[in-house]
Amino acid sequence: MFTGLVEEVGRMNSVSRRGEAMELEISADLITDGLKLGDSISVNGVCLTATSFQRNKFTVDVMPQTYRNTNLKDLKPGSKVNLERAMLAGGRFGGHIVQGHVDGVGTITGSKRDYNAVMYEIAPSDPSLFKYIIPQGSITVDGISLTVVDVKARGFSISIIPHTLSETLFAYKNTGDTVNLECDVLGKYVDHLLRYGRAKSDDGSSKAQSASSSSMDMSFLVENGFV
Repeated sequence: MFTGLVEEVGRMNSVSRRGEAMELEISADLITDGLKLGDSISVNGVCLTATSFQRNKFTVDVMPQTYRNTNLKDLKPGSKVNLERAMLAGGRFGGHIVQGHVDGVGTITGSKRDYNAVMYEIAPSDPSLFKYIIPQGSITVDGISLTVVDVKARGFSISIIPHTLSETLFAYKNTGDTVNLECDVLGKYVDHLLRYGRAKSDDGSSKAQSASSSSMDMSFLVENGFV
């Protein structure tokens, strides 16, 4: 588990591709401190496993499922990535619960200065993610724990403070760039639990609906005693 507080921006040394599988070698100074074989590392918000390491670099494998559903497939030698080690049990919980399980990819559609901050507009590629994106709610963007400022028909906005801007990939992001999105896990579990068992199979037994068929409208809330 992670908190979404990026510890370091690493640099891609090499990218080896075998179809839809990849091996990445990443240079880093802080992340390798205390690293053990098999440890989890968040790379642009994706939980990956350290398969080898030296003092200032480590390698991870990217399986086809991750390749298809994240922006890691766009990496090349020289690319920069956000890095975070797994949370220690005795550490401060400065962000929010981040699993490193990316829900989809978004595209930066615009940015503007807002006094000392920069506001970014992001459009998710999968519209079904909007049910988990709420104003003042938490969202992870390329591994960074952020607060949703506003939600519109085709995108949402986040505000980046100067420290986050200077210490993460957002210092290099431009309109048209892609980002990995992980929605708040609490919202996903609530949605799943509310839907579970609503659909009935032909034999009368319950079965869970897919995430894309979720419909938490007013009638659903009334039916389940929330209104």
